Amino acid sequence: MEKDQAFVEMVVKQIVDNPDKVKTDRKVDEMGVLIELTVDPEDMGKIIGKEGKTAKSIRTLLRVLGAKEHARVNMKIIEPEGGREVKIDSDSNGSIEETKEEPKEEEIKPIEEKSTGVI
Repeated sequence: MEKDQAFVEMVVKQIVDNPDKVKTDRKVDEMGVLIELTVDPEDMGKIIGKEGKTAKSIRTLLRVLGAKEHARVNMKIIEPEGGREVKIDSDSNGSIEETKEEPKEEEIKPIEEKSTGVI
């Protein structure tokens, strides 16, 4: 395991609740090094952080580590299939119910053009 991949695993395992489900995959191509990160779906929020700040910080540190090795290093967070949706049940005592749903395709409606009479 390379330094950059080991670094990502070490940092992420300290952040998440399920460190045994943290997996990384390292790919090298002409663009540089890509670390693909997979975590438990329940830990996605912790890795991304508020407004993506945690993920951005890890990526920044990876770039610094890569600069020392004269390589361009980036990280991609692999999203779980199906996603996760949180519903709030307002009929009962305000409990939160988690459900897994497939993303819904939105219906695309054509835009009607209206003439203003001015050219």
